Amino acid sequence: MTEQLNVGSHDLPITDALAAYMSTGWADTRQTDLAALPVAAWTAKRRATLAARFPGERLIIPSGTLQARSNDDDHRFRTHSAFAYLTGDTQPDDVLVVEPSGEAVLYLRPRSPRSSGQEFYRDRRFGEFWVGRRPDLDEAAALYQIECAHIDSLDLDAPARVLRDVDATVDARAPRGGGDAELEMYLSEMRLIKDEWEVGELQFSVDATVRGFEDVVRALPEAMRHARGERYLEGVFGLRSRLEGNAVGYQSIVASGAHACVLHWIRNDGRLDPGNLLLLDAGVETDSLYTADITRTLPLSGRFSPVQRQIYELVYEAQNAGIAALRPGARFRDFHLAAMRVIAEGLHSWGLLKDSPESLMESGLYRRYTLCSSGHMLGLDVHDCAKARNTAYLDGVLEEGQVLTVEPGLYLQPDDLTLPEEFRGIGVRVEDDLVITSDGARLMSAALPRHPDEIETWMATLLS
Repeated sequence: MTEQLNVGSHDLPITDALAAYMSTGWADTRQTDLAALPVAAWTAKRRATLAARFPGERLIIPSGTLQARSNDDDHRFRTHSAFAYLTGDTQPDDVLVVEPSGEAVLYLRPRSPRSSGQEFYRDRRFGEFWVGRRPDLDEAAALYQIECAHIDSLDLDAPARVLRDVDATVDARAPRGGGDAELEMYLSEMRLIKDEWEVGELQFSVDATVRGFEDVVRALPEAMRHARGERYLEGVFGLRSRLEGNAVGYQSIVASGAHACVLHWIRNDGRLDPGNLLLLDAGVETDSLYTADITRTLPLSGRFSPVQRQIYELVYEAQNAGIAALRPGARFRDFHLAAMRVIAEGLHSWGLLKDSPESLMESGLYRRYTLCSSGHMLGLDVHDCAKARNTAYLDGVLEEGQVLTVEPGLYLQPDDLTLPEEFRGIGVRVEDDLVITSDGARLMSAALPRHPDEIETWMATLLS
């Protein structure tokens, strides 16, 4: 059978003599002393929990596949979060199978041998000379502490629940049956409560993100000299994320002036005006793929103007109210409602909305100026556990070990004629990451100042 290789249109042909020469003369580089990944003890417990939830059933969870960015250039691979949660493996085209017995097998593409075949030096997608070394089966078993087998031996004919829309080949080969949606739902709900190891990874991510925000402030003088100062700062934070982790956990929002009124502004192509605010929403993703999600709104001049401070302080007080509502047993939506009541009261006191705060909470008119929810679960995904049932998440109650964000904001559009002219084009969000404890919540991002006075002092220190 002819070896199928991913080659490019401009790759040079290989002569028989060169092929023979490339198959000999290589040292034995097998690694026999690998230590298990720190997460391996935790992934074993998670797989056991999953198997107990679906006793006697076969479960198939793929890692995902490489995606072309342009022609034969692939995006950097990021494995599916459910697969990472259960294995610690971050390679493409791998598949976890939990058998009806409860035993788990990780099917993967092992390192290609040097003595036969040309993949290791010719294949652009998987060849070791092109993209780096993969573990062989024994090495993978040592790292992940799970039985490992070659992906070519994976049987997809037996009935199984499958995590769909992750790997098109798996979807095409595995027969469809009932229960796939339930598997996807449970894989989200498993992650609602973080274990000790996960909280540690998230704290590392938060701490690295704090350092990234410090980098951004130090870079402000240089960034303000560039036509695309937002993009300059995006690069500064991206450097921190690659130095300390895998990448950014999501596309960084670097929004100056009226760009801050665009909730998911990721073009980041604007100039930085010292009279404006900068809304920076960014997070470092760890090598284990956990991400922080923090937002600060900073005065580019180093000091808030009176109007900027007025708007910022209302958002700050709303966030304080939201944080104060966090505790085990509280409804998940309570912290959002607490924050929004402060927003409604503030808009009413400013004279922007005439109805009473009680009426505004019922009518939702305040939402013209603050459209989105005030927080979400956080973990392997920036919006973690998104496939969980409402009863377990959005309409559920908080539990010890959950990690979430609190992020109220005001987004005063530049063309909104209901606003005083001096308010238009100002966007403010303050976002922090918290873990629910036995008696409340711990502010994981406490090292980053929130109060406007503290922000001004912090910026002055970093810029001195």
